Amino acid sequence: MAKLLIKIIPPHRWKLPVTMVVAIFWGLFFYSIYLSKAGSYLSDNPQTCINCHVMVPQYATWNHGSHRELASCNECHVPHNNVVSTYYFKAKDGLRHATMFAFRMEPQVIKIKDAGIEVVQQNCLRCHEELLVTAEQQVNNKAFHSDRETRLCWECHRETPHGTVNSLSIVPNAIAPLPKSPVPDWIKEITTE
Repeated sequence: MAKLLIKIIPPHRWKLPVTMVVAIFWGLFFYSIYLSKAGSYLSDNPQTCINCHVMVPQYATWNHGSHRELASCNECHVPHNNVVSTYYFKAKDGLRHATMFAFRMEPQVIKIKDAGIEVVQQNCLRCHEELLVTAEQQVNNKAFHSDRETRLCWECHRETPHGTVNSLSIVPNAIAPLPKSPVPDWIKEITTE
């Protein structure tokens, strides 16, 4: 153990440069986490979804839709069967989104992936289960939703909750809250003088 520790500790003349390089690395790492607003992704706040500007149409259409009062983005787009599966899905999907955004690979038209389709379908059924099994609440008759195992909910409920979002320009006048600037106040003061 002592020999391993001796190998890790640099010689005396290298302590300052090694310490500086390690400090710079960790500083850049934590600053990157701060700039990416990584902590916000642990929450259920819908404004997190507009950290990437390409999600503004989805946020705006949700914000003007029927689900706004009862469901956040995570209520529909993340599994709720257990905590591990919830955070695993959020991490996996979030890393894919971050990678696509960082490398400018985001598509003009955002389409849900197969894993997301399954999650959203299960969440539709989970939240609207009472509506689906109670005949009095169904629109036409008891068999109205009988094919819910073979069809996706949004095949009929096409405009729910996002409306028709076909491109970044579908809601050109969309109002979405602007994210807080990551530039520290002391830098703003220096640059405005």
